[in-house]
Amino acid sequence: MERPKQFRDPQLETSGDIIGFYPREFYPFDNFASFQVDYAGRRWPTSEHAYQASHFFDTDPELVEAIAEARSAHDAYKLAKANGDKAPENWDDIKVDVMYGICKEKLLQNPYVLVKLLASGDLDIVEDSTKDAFWGWGPNRDGRNELGKIWMKLRDQLRSGDISTDTSV
Repeated sequence: MERPKQFRDPQLETSGDIIGFYPREFYPFDNFASFQVDYAGRRWPTSEHAYQASHFFDTDPELVEAIAEARSAHDAYKLAKANGDKAPENWDDIKVDVMYGICKEKLLQNPYVLVKLLASGDLDIVEDSTKDAFWGWGPNRDGRNELGKIWMKLRDQLRSGDISTDTSV
């Protein structure tokens, strides 16, 4: 059975016939990518650490510290998921705004992320997760893609001048 071709990073092998481990061209948009971000008064190893800890800023400071010290973005994710009952009741109402704030800081603090965002041109940005239909497009490619929407919004704001990357004052 022939596998469908996907439009992404044409220089990378995407047939599914091998296990490719070289990061994809636009991996910097991923929350697990190794870009530190200063957010909410501290430096986080990744935007995933910052996002997962954000669940507990007002409810469990010890858990925030444990997430900050997590050895990987995946460990930060697992800690947050295991303690989801400690997140504020309105988390689902605020999580997109929280993620937007973290991604904006990641963009402004990491010049390579800015370069990659501008290099995305006018193409749709999709978190092509087959597991997450909220932040990505999910198993049927019909998910909400909220993370992709955030990156496209940031790109639009850069182009319109609503966000400035000029740090000189």
